[in-house]
Amino acid sequence: MGKASVSAAEIDKLLNADTEYKQEYDRLKPRYDLIAQIINARQEQKITQAEMAERMGTKKSNISRFESGSYNPSLDFLVRAAASLGKRIEFSLR
Repeated sequence: MGKASVSAAEIDKLLNADTEYKQEYDRLKPRYDLIAQIINARQEQKITQAEMAERMGTKKSNISRFESGSYNPSLDFLVRAAASLGKRIEFSLR
């Protein structure tokens, strides 16, 4: 028996056809883009969540919750996260 599959692109196309989904996706996109940038910077430096937490003076569980998207961080947390990776946060209003 063959395995049925659907590509990620097909799923994305179907979901984005749903107006409610698209609005919520667009609303959350900046958050997840920032999370992805921080995860990538941490992984490029080959440091663990525990090491990043130690640099920030916080708990590893806070880093884990942040990276999973289940924690709504304060601006201070984001600034400290970036600084712990030798980075800085920049904002722009458009």
